[in-house]
Amino acid sequence: MDTITLGDVEVARVYEHQGVRLPREFVFPGSDPALWRGDPRWAEQDFWDAGTDELLFNMQTWVLRSEGRTILVDTGIGDSKERPGDPVLHHRESDFLANLAAVGVAPEDVDVVVCTHVHGDHVGWNTRLVDGEWIPTFGNARYLIARADFDYWNPVNGHQTRLADIFADSVAPVHQAGLTDLWDDHYDIDANLRLEPAPGHTPGSAVLWLRSGSDRAAFVGDLLHTPVQVLEPDRNPCFDEDEARARATRREVLDRLASGNALMLPAHLGGAGAAEVRAEGGGYTISGWAAFQ
Repeated sequence: MDTITLGDVEVARVYEHQGVRLPREFVFPGSDPALWRGDPRWAEQDFWDAGTDELLFNMQTWVLRSEGRTILVDTGIGDSKERPGDPVLHHRESDFLANLAAVGVAPEDVDVVVCTHVHGDHVGWNTRLVDGEWIPTFGNARYLIARADFDYWNPVNGHQTRLADIFADSVAPVHQAGLTDLWDDHYDIDANLRLEPAPGHTPGSAVLWLRSGSDRAAFVGDLLHTPVQVLEPDRNPCFDEDEARARATRREVLDRLASGNALMLPAHLGGAGAAEVRAEGGGYTISGWAAFQ
């Protein structure tokens, strides 16, 4: 179990899948593999397999305990999801609920589910299949989704996207159950936690900012997918909907992280999973990693 305490907030990392592989050239077309090799600020094997030239990703959920409530940040791929166009997400099975139980969390214990954005590897466990029907996994929780993403991916709005199936099985059921809170300019979960827009990767991508005591942190979702993007924040993966806006947002958030001495917790990093960012030479660098135990 990976845990850390930040002020009055306990943070645990719960894995769904570790070491998911995607070709580097697919994720970052035209990039130089040397970018991932030999930098002393990270262990190459945690993020890139030089032998196969594949990038390595974790599918994981951050479990926060704050002011007496249990909060999940992103819910991964989910089990039994129909994703025929995406073999990484298609018909996956995992021990995710058992892994949640290992940190003392049953589905009925969850009070809040934060969806940093509506992609299939972030909303999958919003629902589970019971008797052929997709039902909310966390029936006592409020699901927080940025209105911009909800509207963008919702097929009833006439916008044809590749994510119609994801919306239908992982978002619509919780909305129809009356469990969603759609938010716009920000959403305060409690005195420690605030959701703010971070558009670019998707229109409604968000960052969850933690401020408790003297500690600062940000759960940044898919603001970046690899430590290389700290050193090269203008480098976009193939997944960003609006590349120019994603670059601008990435720099804005990295500025805040560096100036505020805040820990950065992306959705998919392996290794320590959380990095300390600081300004260096007009850009940014990784100065350390989280002390998870």
